[in-house]
Amino acid sequence: MSLVSQIILDADNELRYPSIGELNSIQNYFKTGDQRISISSILRNQEQEIVQKASKAIFQIHPEYIAPGGNAEGARRRSLCLRDYSWYLRLITYGILSGEKEAIEKIGIIGVREMYNSLGVPILGMIDAISCLKEATLELLIEEDAIIIAPYFDFVISGMS
Repeated sequence: MSLVSQIILDADNELRYPSIGELNSIQNYFKTGDQRISISSILRNQEQEIVQKASKAIFQIHPEYIAPGGNAEGARRRSLCLRDYSWYLRLITYGILSGEKEAIEKIGIIGVREMYNSLGVPILGMIDAISCLKEATLELLIEEDAIIIAPYFDFVISGMS
């Protein structure tokens, strides 16, 4: 659901008009629309580069993951890790485009700890991986774009913590 839809639903549920603060949020959302689309396009177009940089960084932090017996040992397991990195990057674009974090929470945060625990994936490693993904992404963006996108990565990181 988009920021605009959420504000309308919240106001309607409370039988009121949107507040000045909510209207300002909508106005800001529309002002940054082209920028949000541009950021999402950069992420889509640079996905492989971002994931590659992030994977190099995470395996430098946690070389035990690619060592014998590690969670990312071998080509098959490593490709599954990289698939998850791409998935989270895509989730971030959903948040950027919608202007809110609900989609990220519903699709990517709820139940993630239980899922990774059941698969034996260290949560700390996933938090570090998302941090590496964030850094690799921010390197490609200008400061104004980085300001918009960083809170979405931080939301995922805090949701896993």
